[in-house]
Order: sequence, then C-alpha cells, then structure tokens
Amino acid sequence: MILAPLRGVTIRCFRETFAEQIREAGFSEAITPFISANPGFDPLKDRELARFHSPTPTQTFNSPCGSPAPRDTIKVTPQFIGKDPESLRACLLRIKEAGYDTADLNCGCPYPMVRNKGRGSGLLRTPAVLEKMIAVGCETMGEGKFSVKTRLGFNKNDELLALMPMLNSYPLRFLTVHARNARQMYGGECDWESFKKVAAVAKMPIVSNGDLPLQPHMAPCEQDCESGISHRATKTQSVMIGRAFIRQLGMRDDIGDLLSKYIDASTAELCGPSPVLGRMKELIAYWKDLPRWKRLWPVIKIARTLDELRICC
Repeated sequence: MILAPLRGVTIRCFRETFAEQIREAGFSEAITPFISANPGFDPLKDRELARFHSPTPTQTFNSPCGSPAPRDTIKVTPQFIGKDPESLRACLLRIKEAGYDTADLNCGCPYPMVRNKGRGSGLLRTPAVLEKMIAVGCETMGEGKFSVKTRLGFNKNDELLALMPMLNSYPLRFLTVHARNARQMYGGECDWESFKKVAAVAKMPIVSNGDLPLQPHMAPCEQDCESGISHRATKTQSVMIGRAFIRQLGMRDDIGDLLSKYIDASTAELCGPSPVLGRMKELIAYWKDLPRWKRLWPVIKIARTLDELRICC
C-alpha cells in the first residue's frame, strides 16, 4: 500500500510521529503532499521542504527553526505540481542530487484554485502540456522512475481513457487513478466501471485510489473496495490510501498520547504555537464526524492555545 498525499497532513513530521502505525497498516511508500514546480523555484532551498521530506545521504534539510530533520522510515517519493516542463526538470534534477530516485506528477488535484490555473487536474484539459510534463519527468528521472497521479477526467469519466494511448507510450513507474472526475471533488460515488476500462488498456501498473478501506492484513491483490471492485480483476498491483488511514487513527484508544507526541514534535519544528494549532486542527478535522470527536470538535476548532488543545485531546 502507498500512503496518499494529503496536503498539510501526511507531511514529514506526521510520518515520523506515526511511523509505527504507518508500518503496522502495511504501507511501504509515501507520496509527499505536492510541491510547486514553478519558474524560479528551488525545492532544496525552500524553507517549507523540511516539513515534507526527510534528509538523504547527500542532503540534510533544516527546519525553519534550524533543527535537523530526522529521517523517514519508509520510501518517500516527492510529488510535484505545475504546468511548466522546464521548471519541473529543474526540480527533478535537484531532488536527484538530494538522493531521491523516484518522483510523481500531480495531475489530479481537484480544487478550483489549482485546476483553473491549468495545474493538477487542470492538466487533463491540456493534453499537449500534460505530455510535455510526462516526457520531461520520464527523461529526467529515468525509465520506470516517474509516476502520475490523476483522475478519470476533468468533467467526464471517460477523458482519461481517451488519453491512455499517449500515457502508454511513456515508461511510467505507475499510474494512480482516483475513480472520480475533478468536478466531483471528493463527493459522490467512485466510478469503478470507468476505472476498470482504464486498467484494462493500461500498459503500466495501475494504482487504485478513492474511498478504499484500510485492510492492513490483506495483500493489495486480495482487497476489494466497498463498491465491489476486484484488484485481481482490474490488474491493479497496489492501492493508495489516505483518508481511510487518517480516520482509523482517530479511532485508536491511544490517539491522545500519539497526538501529544505530534504536538511536541511540531512545536520543536515550527516557530510559535499558531502554526502548530493549525496543523493539529487540520488533522483532527478528518475525525470530526467520529463518535469520540463529534462532541470535542466544536471546542477544538476554536482553541487558541496548545494547552486548550491538549485538554480536549
């Protein structure tokens, strides 16, 4: 299983604090929350990078407060978002210098402020730009080292299928498909029939994503999602799971102790309590509908100090 990139949540500090739980769940790799690949952007000099990536043998990243960033315990693949091929190339060369051997392109972010700028799922509306991004990614990282995370389409669920001849012409490491279109965001039902059509013609490994349950004791090829998709039938080799894992954390009996450790680790990394509060609230928001947290969330979301937050948790 691959840990999905959740903006502001599955960052380096989270992966390190919850490393044991991540391993227990069966994850062997994590895709980082996306980093912008824009003109003039240098990923190894960005102050925010320490929040997303672990150091490697050839590079040590420092947090904004100057403390060295500890090492991740599972394979980490940086994900980039953008629409400028040469900016992507520059970013990929820099992460290769840092010791990363794989990278991923975000072609699925559904948020309007991203897609309307032609990035994320917006790339599905500009196939020529998308192809240039993929060509640069495969050329720079090498054969079988560059992957793409996308959706079934921008407006309709057959748009990705129409792009498969182009995608099949590149030596992608894998293609992750969230079984919704961008307009759906994260609502509505996943369209697994359209997903199966994509998987049937794909020449690269397909990773399934979207409303998949966390079943840590079953191999990916044996897992069926709630809507009945068989990974064996669709030739998928892996699953990418994010929200289901995060929600399961909120149901743990020891989550209070784990949150306390996460607060401490975030306090050591960040400057001041406000960003720590924001980070914790972003995580706990995934639990606000769970029985334990339903009564706590109204108090947590207005907490103004870390002491108030600790009392609630």
